[in-house]
Amino acid sequence: MNTLAFDVYGTLINTYGMVDLLQRYIGEDKAVPFATLWRDKQLEYSFRRSMMNRYEPFYTCTGNALDYCIEAFDVSITTDQHFSLIKRYQNLPVFKDVVQALKTLSARDDLQLFALTNGPLEDVEKLFEDDQINQYFKEIISADEIKKFKPDPAIYEHFLKRAGAKAEDSWLISGNGFDVMGAGNCGMNSVWIKRDLKQQLDSWGVQPTFSIHSLSELNALI
Repeated sequence: MNTLAFDVYGTLINTYGMVDLLQRYIGEDKAVPFATLWRDKQLEYSFRRSMMNRYEPFYTCTGNALDYCIEAFDVSITTDQHFSLIKRYQNLPVFKDVVQALKTLSARDDLQLFALTNGPLEDVEKLFEDDQINQYFKEIISADEIKKFKPDPAIYEHFLKRAGAKAEDSWLISGNGFDVMGAGNCGMNSVWIKRDLKQQLDSWGVQPTFSIHSLSELNALI
């Protein structure tokens, strides 16, 4: 039995799903750069909080990162617009390849599917319910349970214990390079979903087991 651990944000859920709102609020020229910095800062804050043992839920990192970007881009956003951007982040869409891939994988008897996320359980449950993908997962395992964010080794070790799985029989599926490297560092197999050809991994010598461009390719690999 192989155990699959799917990352959520940036793997199943499209973290650029708020660009349309940003285009309306701050203009088309700034929307994508703003969204990119917002995502980068969200991750940076989660990494720093984890290292400093000053854990706050992922949505706090998201809000702090949004405030940073507003100041960095020197744009004016109303209270209602700020609220709607945070709200949209809690209702982001899945990537187009997600539903069919999960349906195919979950039908196999030799696999068990989990979600392994930095997001709070309640937020991810709602996302999955809205996008109708909750049915495909045995369980959602959140960083909230141990107050450490990926790629801290503790969360991958926690996942293996919770799933009752061995590292050599487990696969981390992620569109985030740091996540792939974090899982590999703990002895897990990994699949990097490289949707953007411009993406690249840090040259630290830790490589994914496989690199693919779409989740639709995953079933043939495992």
